[in-house]
Amino acid sequence: MGIVMRAAGCFQVDAIFYTGERYAKAARFHTDTHNTSRKIPLTGVDSLLNCVDKEVKVVCVELVEGAISLPEFEHPENAIYIFGPEDGTIKQEVLDEAHAVVYIPTVGCLNLAATVNVLLYDRLAKSANPIGGDELIRNSRDIKNNTKLN
Repeated sequence: MGIVMRAAGCFQVDAIFYTGERYAKAARFHTDTHNTSRKIPLTGVDSLLNCVDKEVKVVCVELVEGAISLPEFEHPENAIYIFGPEDGTIKQEVLDEAHAVVYIPTVGCLNLAATVNVLLYDRLAKSANPIGGDELIRNSRDIKNNTKLN
């Protein structure tokens, strides 16, 4: 979950919600090295669908037959992304409520952290206002990196 939190910080996510008991059991294995959880709310909920306002589009990310390939997908401006668990699938009642179901076309399945990173990068890359430039690089890189191209 720490890697997911780091991705959330890097890609400017507003909040993260999770269901189930896994996070509470794994929280002691702290991997949020950027302390993103101090900036982005991380909230356990009973149902992800109960966290959604009517104007928010539900997008499920899962290897489901009939899903849209991520390269072909147009991200809604205001969306909540629901990711399947690594050892199961998103419940049918959640899939039935989704605006879209997308998958990342890989041979084999990615783990949750990799899937989150790929999806959030795709959202940024396809956005009308992508971030970038030397100022972003200077503000984002590790303090030990001051490299410039000549």
